[in-house]
Amino acid sequence: MSMTQSRIYLASQSPRRRELLKQIGINFELLLLRSDTQRNVDVDETPRPDEPAIAYVQRLCQEKAQAGFESLVMRRLPALPVLAADTIVTLDGNILGKPCNAEQAAVMLRTLSGREHQVMTAVAMAMKEHMEVRLSVSTVRFTTLDEERIRHYLQSGEYSDKAGSYGIQGLAGAFIEQLSGSYSGVMGLPLFETTELLRHFDIPAP
Repeated sequence: MSMTQSRIYLASQSPRRRELLKQIGINFELLLLRSDTQRNVDVDETPRPDEPAIAYVQRLCQEKAQAGFESLVMRRLPALPVLAADTIVTLDGNILGKPCNAEQAAVMLRTLSGREHQVMTAVAMAMKEHMEVRLSVSTVRFTTLDEERIRHYLQSGEYSDKAGSYGIQGLAGAFIEQLSGSYSGVMGLPLFETTELLRHFDIPAP
């Protein structure tokens, strides 16, 4: 297989997704949509009215993969598969997004305290007209968090830019009493489903 066929583009700014792709030995280049001068390739992340969380996360990652491939064409870059992913945290069917500030993060952490929630990560790959998507759903139970623990966590700033105000790979990993599902999926890129996609597109993967 030639080198061009063994590379992909990753349409994500997440350092965690880069780490996970490196973990399984995938050769990739970053494709950052938001840095594109052609603003029309950016993706609107607003949920549609009455859109179930599971449909929203799959739609969003497909739109990101599609926008990524369109961006390749626009920039006259080599036509390689584009991988995109999106992760959401849901509690009682409601999506907990990324907090705007520490106050919002505190509210989310109090809501998650002592309860089970779902983490859904959808992964999509686009190449020309071909699009495939996979979904990983994990159930996470937080221990009961007192105000002192929440306050200490917020001081770290780790909640910033994270769905549900936490990342499993950081300090908040200590809050997780039980995980049923995919650790890498909760991190932001489920390796089993991602490998399925890569192999489907004839990209060498473990």
